[in-house]
Amino acid sequence: MKSSIAELLEQALAAMPELDDAPEFASLSTTVERTRDPRHGDFASNIAMRLAKAAGRNPRELAAAIIERLPASELIAKAEIAGPGFINFHVGPAAFHREVREVLRVGSDYGRQAARETPTVLLEFVSANPTGPLHVGHGRHAAYGATLGNLLKAAGFKVATEYYVNDAGRQMDILGVSVWLRVLEGQGLAIPFPIAGYKGEYINDIAATIDSTTLPSVSAADVLDGLPDDGPDGDKEARIGALIERATELLGEEAFLALRQQSLDSILVDIRDDLSEFGVEFDRWFSERSLTDDGRIDEALEVLKNRQMLYQKDGAWWFRATDFGDEKDRVVVRENGKKTYFASDIAYHFDKRKRGFDHLLDVLGADHHGYIARVRAGLEAMGYGGDDLEVQLVQFVTLYRGGEKMQMSTRSGEFVTLRQLREEVGNDAARFFYVMRSNEQHLDFDMELAKSRSNDNPVYYIQYAHARVASVFRQLAERSLDYAEANGLNNLAALTEPQEKALMSTLSRYPEIIELAASNRAPQHLVHYLRDLANEFHTYYNAHLFIVDDAALRDARLALISATRIVIASGLGILGVNAPDSM
Repeated sequence: MKSSIAELLEQALAAMPELDDAPEFASLSTTVERTRDPRHGDFASNIAMRLAKAAGRNPRELAAAIIERLPASELIAKAEIAGPGFINFHVGPAAFHREVREVLRVGSDYGRQAARETPTVLLEFVSANPTGPLHVGHGRHAAYGATLGNLLKAAGFKVATEYYVNDAGRQMDILGVSVWLRVLEGQGLAIPFPIAGYKGEYINDIAATIDSTTLPSVSAADVLDGLPDDGPDGDKEARIGALIERATELLGEEAFLALRQQSLDSILVDIRDDLSEFGVEFDRWFSERSLTDDGRIDEALEVLKNRQMLYQKDGAWWFRATDFGDEKDRVVVRENGKKTYFASDIAYHFDKRKRGFDHLLDVLGADHHGYIARVRAGLEAMGYGGDDLEVQLVQFVTLYRGGEKMQMSTRSGEFVTLRQLREEVGNDAARFFYVMRSNEQHLDFDMELAKSRSNDNPVYYIQYAHARVASVFRQLAERSLDYAEANGLNNLAALTEPQEKALMSTLSRYPEIIELAASNRAPQHLVHYLRDLANEFHTYYNAHLFIVDDAALRDARLALISATRIVIASGLGILGVNAPDSM
């Protein structure tokens, strides 16, 4: 409806020769917005004020001239001038009837935009280190990323999703050592567990799956002899580093790598299952280790060398990040020949562009803010655009149960897993609550509210609206009455009650909400819309009977609530939430 009004404005402006030299607008729809107060109409445009200077006319005079040239349309019941030169549009009933017909005609595709050939988008999200189960913070990343992908697809974009598996580097060694020490503990060896190790119960579970008979026998003295202390006055990182060396020495490199891989595989299976049960699937799981194994890091560094973007200093190779606005140059190869994490990041995003993706959309934790400039610098240094990379940062989640704040720490093992949260509040509430607020804001997750079956719980309130529509149609069948959709659509003019007008107006906003939420990367817009739509429906339900004796009015009302059910189900589907027929 918004774009239709913009088209009418475009036709009016085209009929005004005095505006031939006025600035061109890429999209006149940017000048058309919904009004906040229905007394001011349904839509308003500031086009006259934007063009007044170029036209050399007073904004109100120009607004009057534009209104005179608006083509006749059933869409507009009245257009009037307001304030310094706004044009307010009062939409006619026929326009809202058209939208109800359109919802019923296209069904769940209502509001979805036409396919766009470009840009192709690679959406990477979650990408949690596979060193333990997903916790509730990861759950917010999963819900936000999956919903964002659904929104972008609904807005017509070609989107592929990816999970970057950090299966290389020190954290994998710490995982392997942590599991090995629990294996030894199970054999009765008294070895103090390192502060920097992973301590969750899941480490014990993995250790229980290890066939210890395949590992060399060792004593506590073999493990502990000469290790640095990690107590209050010790160095926990030196201790864990020494334990990694000791494990490699005592087990042999091949056996330690096998133990590490088995631990990684166990956690990855759990992560995949957890996300799948949460309704979050990925088109590809990308291994960080493959960048080294396939020579892609070396390839990326060679490109940078050829473009004079690397230099040697103190035995290391440095990237000229300051040439691209970063605060300092970055090491990509240390003096010992080992590549840095930054080298992997450059190679990974280089690989993304080489695979043909135009727009790289990364969903990362709020603590990755400094990461953005340097990776953009890497892309620019290779000849790509820095704007090819977009990063959405997700803030932290604070979990509350009964008003009590819960603590989380992966290393200590004191955290609530995503699976535990899902089992307690359900997938629907978890998916919904995670995206209720902007990703840029901290989220306080109230578990008691998420579990409640009351109108205070927004996901329950919206699902209940969907279920109520289904119950009306069950009542219709119980009374041996039929619903004739065609008859209802032919009699939409009978819907004159204020609640009916409000519901139709809210329904017509759905395509605009999809576009807004996708372009702003803001699923919360859809959440708020669905709450508004459910409220309009419940208000209508409480004010009027749907199954009335007058067949024309009955079918018209049933057509309207049927369209409402379709839009609610569509919106909930984008959020990854079920739309039940009974509750």
